[in-house]
Amino acid sequence: MAKVSVCIPTYNRSHYLTYAVNSVLNQTYSDFELIICDDGSPDNTSEVVAGFQDSRIRYIRHDKNMGRSRNMRSGFDASQGEYFIKFDDDDALTPEFLEKTVNILDTNPQVDFVCTNHWIINKDSKRVESATQENAVRWGKAQLTKGIIQDLDWQTFYYQSLQVGSTLFRYSCLKEVDYMNPKADGCEDFDLLVRLALIGKVGYFLPKYLMEYRFHGGQTSLGQNLHFLQAKLYCIQNYQFSDQDLEEKRKIKLAQTQQDLGLRLIEQGKTSEGRELLTSSKQVLGASKRTNLGLLMSYLPVNFRQFLLKKFRRWKPKNYTEKVRAQTN
Repeated sequence: MAKVSVCIPTYNRSHYLTYAVNSVLNQTYSDFELIICDDGSPDNTSEVVAGFQDSRIRYIRHDKNMGRSRNMRSGFDASQGEYFIKFDDDDALTPEFLEKTVNILDTNPQVDFVCTNHWIINKDSKRVESATQENAVRWGKAQLTKGIIQDLDWQTFYYQSLQVGSTLFRYSCLKEVDYMNPKADGCEDFDLLVRLALIGKVGYFLPKYLMEYRFHGGQTSLGQNLHFLQAKLYCIQNYQFSDQDLEEKRKIKLAQTQQDLGLRLIEQGKTSEGRELLTSSKQVLGASKRTNLGLLMSYLPVNFRQFLLKKFRRWKPKNYTEKVRAQTN
């Protein structure tokens, strides 16, 4: 039985999967199994996997698309290792990732998981130094020091400084929180880390760049954005922190998510749902131009709302994700 289970959930990305798989096979630490769980890809993923001649690879192919969280869960349920990591099919591990992180868990039995820093890579798998450094600052990794993370609830929920794809876990701690929650689909990585913090698990930060996270593609579609916001709202509603300062932050973040989702629903034509969320957010955030504009636009024809919002987005300054994509294209 292998010491480490590495899981790569995949869907229709055979052109990136080879890079991800090779990053595991080229590890300096070799006591692992690699589980590739395929969510019914219509491309040539099965042929790509068949081309790897390595007995450590296990391929799980689902006949029908199950959704991200359930596909991830299938790999977790099939794993046999003491330690576990899941990363996406367009990302990669650097050669020493397992060697460095396994050593920390082996020598620190009180630690439940160890997270590393990561590179930003572009669609051609080239590391982008400027985006990597900006990412470390944006998500607070530049401020974290080596060792046990003392304020894990703040780091996972408020700063969101940790990333599941660059983290090696003890399988037992993931089992304790039942791993991925399908109701958090689209926001499941964030949810997993917060739930681990809420039950008092111990995280360790290793400030080495041992994983590669890929930025590529265009803007998120309205449908995808709605799915993410609905999952995020579900998650935030179900947390409660004993730290009163953080609990107040949670209420504010909940209201901000209600506002974002309310505007998206109004844009889609789900007017009553959108108005209800905007009204709820207003009770916490107070009156704002954004909320008032959304409520006003809810009385306009749907196609006119969409036209106006599209115009507004063109004038809006680029957010962090858009800036990084510009650097990696």
